[in-house]
Amino acid sequence: MNARSGLVFSHIGIHVSNLERMEDFYTRLLEFTVTDRGQLETPKGPVELVFLSRDPDEHHQIVLVSGRPASTGFNVINQISLKADSLATLRAIHRRLQDERTAEIMPVTHGNALSVYAPDPEGNRLEFYLDLPWYVSQPVRVPVDLAQADEALMQMLETHARSLPGFMPRAQWRELMARRMGTA
Repeated sequence: MNARSGLVFSHIGIHVSNLERMEDFYTRLLEFTVTDRGQLETPKGPVELVFLSRDPDEHHQIVLVSGRPASTGFNVINQISLKADSLATLRAIHRRLQDERTAEIMPVTHGNALSVYAPDPEGNRLEFYLDLPWYVSQPVRVPVDLAQADEALMQMLETHARSLPGFMPRAQWRELMARRMGTA
């Protein structure tokens, strides 16, 4: 068994102020596809919805919904995380964000992952990450220079991770978690 049965995380909905700008960001920059769109009557009035996915098996992974108040005082979304399939993919999204001149781009290592953080156009924090082949106790956040060559970067990340508490191969950590979750 690979995961707990019963529930699988599917998608997230985000109230937005500027639906067109957010749709452009997620489709053009992050290559989501619009799978549907329309208007829905709600108890608070009509809202516009745009459904987005990067997976043909998922109708939507993100739904953008109009109606975000102009002043919320606090963004309740801590982060929306997208897992990269390779270091090359993570580097490519980092370059796209730089080309877009997105403010506050922050590459970091968490010891067990290499991440790039950046805000979307409405300030929701996005994390693009690559799991590393080891685990370390969390939390960890150390800035990283992605300009290094792949081999040098990976060696630096592993050397750093080995110096942190809880270091172990990811497979060993997964085995421990599977037992803890009752899925082993």
